[in-house]
Amino acid sequence: MTLAEAAKSMADAGHGSLGVFADRALVGIERDLLRALGAGVEPTTEPVENWMSPDPDVFHPDTDVEEAARWLLESGYRHLPVVEDGELLGIVSVRDLLRAVLEP
Repeated sequence: MTLAEAAKSMADAGHGSLGVFADRALVGIERDLLRALGAGVEPTTEPVENWMSPDPDVFHPDTDVEEAARWLLESGYRHLPVVEDGELLGIVSVRDLLRAVLEP
């Protein structure tokens, strides 16, 4: 998938990140399209794998909201992949965690 295709997919879905898979396994998170474009790459030919965050930390669905928020704060990331038995269940954003804390 190219950066342009990833950007369209993210925009169509209204998401700020995209899981990157190889053989059904999560291998990265694409969240840095602006950095890639700022570097002057051609988005219609540049592969996502060149700009993804590889081997992302993943969390189990039972992870406590405060623990997840603390991890995002300390790591500087804005998205947290949630995986169970090797399957991506979803990606939790900083906004999702704020909503969980402020609107219980």
